[in-house]
Amino acid sequence: MNKVDVTEMIIERKRASGMSWSQIADLVGLSEVFTTSACLGMNSLPRDKADRLVEALGLPQEAGPVLAEFPTKIFSQQVPTDPCIYRFYEIIGVYGETLKALIQEKGGDGIMSAIDFDMSVEKVANPKGDRIEVKMSGKFLAYSRW
Repeated sequence: MNKVDVTEMIIERKRASGMSWSQIADLVGLSEVFTTSACLGMNSLPRDKADRLVEALGLPQEAGPVLAEFPTKIFSQQVPTDPCIYRFYEIIGVYGETLKALIQEKGGDGIMSAIDFDMSVEKVANPKGDRIEVKMSGKFLAYSRW
């Protein structure tokens, strides 16, 4: 059993149960974004949280250690064609240099960590049409000089 196998089982159990990612995250005791990412194989869960997920979704016991394994994060070099994911590529294409310039102007020569990081996704009512708000917060990591 590997992360892909476990991810497929989680998606099937989620579909069959009708549970939302938020409900699964509440059962696990971690944020919705992090729990979803771990369920999709891009992060690892602490073993106790992995065991909670296994129990909550009725997964085989062998899934617990797999959920706790450190993932290998491999990213395709092609731009995805899924419209939702593509839009994030579009945002970075249009605003990537701007974000870099503003981060460095405000913080100095460095980057925003995706390791010491949190994120939330909310639907926000708006008279011009509902909006999706994505908030990201990552530790500033200054480049070392030696």
